[in-house]
Amino acid sequence: MQNMGEAKAKASIKKQIGRGLFQHWHTISFLMAMYDIVAIHIAYFLALWGRFDFVFSKIPAEYIVPYKYTITAYALMSVIVLWQFRLYKVIWRFASYTELVRTFEASLLLSCLYTVGITAFVKRMPLTFYFFGALIQFIFLISARFSYRFYLLLKARYQPDDAETGRVMLIGGGNAGQMILRDLNSSKETNDKVVCIIDDNPNKWSRYIDGVPVVGGRDDILANVEKYRVNKIFLAIPSASAQNKRDILSICSETDCQLKQLPGMYQFVLGQVTVSAMKNISIEDLLGREQIKTDLKEVYDFLNGKTVLVTGGGGSIGSELCRQIAGHSPKMLIIFDVYENNAYEIQLELKEKYPTLDLRVLIGSVRDSRRVFEVFEKYRPQIVYHAAAHKHVPLMEESPCEAVKNNTIGTYKTAYAAMVNGCERFVLISTDKAVNPTNIMGASKRLCEMIVQSFDAKIKAGEADQISELFTHLGSENADKDGTGRVFKNIKTEFVAVRFGNVLGSNGSVIPIFKKQIEKGLPVTVTHPDIIRYFMTIPEAVSLVMLAGTYAHGGEIFVLDMGSPVKIDTLARNLIKQAGYKPDVDIKIEYTGLRPGEKLYEEKLMAEEGLKKTENNLIFIGSPIPFDSNEFLSSLDSLMNAAYSNKDNIRSMVANIVSTYHPADNATENLSMGGKTHGR
Repeated sequence: MQNMGEAKAKASIKKQIGRGLFQHWHTISFLMAMYDIVAIHIAYFLALWGRFDFVFSKIPAEYIVPYKYTITAYALMSVIVLWQFRLYKVIWRFASYTELVRTFEASLLLSCLYTVGITAFVKRMPLTFYFFGALIQFIFLISARFSYRFYLLLKARYQPDDAETGRVMLIGGGNAGQMILRDLNSSKETNDKVVCIIDDNPNKWSRYIDGVPVVGGRDDILANVEKYRVNKIFLAIPSASAQNKRDILSICSETDCQLKQLPGMYQFVLGQVTVSAMKNISIEDLLGREQIKTDLKEVYDFLNGKTVLVTGGGGSIGSELCRQIAGHSPKMLIIFDVYENNAYEIQLELKEKYPTLDLRVLIGSVRDSRRVFEVFEKYRPQIVYHAAAHKHVPLMEESPCEAVKNNTIGTYKTAYAAMVNGCERFVLISTDKAVNPTNIMGASKRLCEMIVQSFDAKIKAGEADQISELFTHLGSENADKDGTGRVFKNIKTEFVAVRFGNVLGSNGSVIPIFKKQIEKGLPVTVTHPDIIRYFMTIPEAVSLVMLAGTYAHGGEIFVLDMGSPVKIDTLARNLIKQAGYKPDVDIKIEYTGLRPGEKLYEEKLMAEEGLKKTENNLIFIGSPIPFDSNEFLSSLDSLMNAAYSNKDNIRSMVANIVSTYHPADNATENLSMGGKTHGR
């Protein structure tokens, strides 16, 4: 048995070696060379025969003999020259203008050599022999080489329209579009064929590209989808702006066609414009704005050599912060998270990618002031990105005290520990739900913003010692341990907040929920047909958060211009279409009603906040809303005690502090049970 196994192994090796030495293209090249030898013999014979009216007996022997003595040697020499021109190594199904030029150049060179050689050393032949011999030779050479490509083009154009054939509308008649068209025409892997082309350039309308009509601009998409029975649309405009792309895709999404597009200019520049490079339309493509392009050199210079702490470092935003920070040489990166599974995942990822990174992954809650103080006293982080928070609106409506404990009091404790332990920058990650909040989650994040603004105001006024230390445990983390107050001298921590909207792909994002429902064939649940939201990508959000650390002078609330709001109902319908289904036919859309604390629209800024520009034209600073910092800070002690006592009137207490907080009518608590309504 062992001998048989060895024999099979040896046979397999020999087979592989054989394949390596002699491959299929070698056979094709050999047959092509034989064809060329025969074709050259025939070409010059036809030229000589035609010179004498195609009557062989009329050809004088003085011309027949030189032809017979020289033509075989010339044919063999031609094979050598054609090999030098790499015309036996071409994949002829992809033959193009380049191969045509090389064939012409080789044929012209050979004809000149033959003309000079036979005239100088053998016999002067009739002029028609030289001219028509060279012409017929060239025709024979290109006929064999381009016939297969021509056959594929005819096959693609006249193949029957069966159900499995993809009838493609190509949007974009430029270079990228032509490359996609030719790749489709020559592809064996797909039955797709382009039946019409859309281009906004009127000069191309009613004309043809490789036999395919250019039928009009974007306004003609819907009519021609019906006219040409299109079932696939390929967008091949890599240089299109995000807004242009969004407008075109919005029109396309009105059809039932499958949508695909080229990824971008990078693939075009590298020549990677093929059908296989086409990707499905992502939901980001429908947002209608360019990705934020920020010069992060200043950010990375700021982070270089610093000890950086990211709270909530295992979450969507926190983990992306860690990835970007880790790649730019911090002295130490500390990940602090209460959920060990997320923390462990990002730890494994960063250790693999950055083996020399000084990485510390610590488990703990921002609600535990003793643990927070322990971390700050031991590691002395210079920059803190505070991403730890409860963010799920309906869940927080059911557990409002938890929102206050984790978001508000957790932020206070972390900010206080940062302040008294020499932190340079403290960056709070906030949300657009903090603007005129109707839910306790948004209100708790507005409290966080007010904490940041109050701390900054007290520090600038030289009154850091007047900021109370909440919820101390027997003084074990008391900042002023020696009672001298020295810890509050020369505090220079700068506190800022960063406010942005919904993050695509984050934990709890609506898009993954919709996709799961579609995959299972379940109805897609939308709370309200008119609900709108602002969206941004995780990298954009992280860029903004990191920029806040460099732009900061203290007390700012940074706001991103997130473009036009997106209607969630439209978002759901586009996702259904992208999956190849028809909304309300294959996949139903069900409206479930607004959830507790949810509002139809989100605002980026309160009406009374003005906007100031920054160096980035998509990033603004909201002017702080005046409020009494002393009164605010003094109210937090009772708020903390109420939250930890799980008091039922926690919403009323928050509404007393946050004047813009107006709990929705579907909130689970009646504000009349105590507290002011502040303009309701």
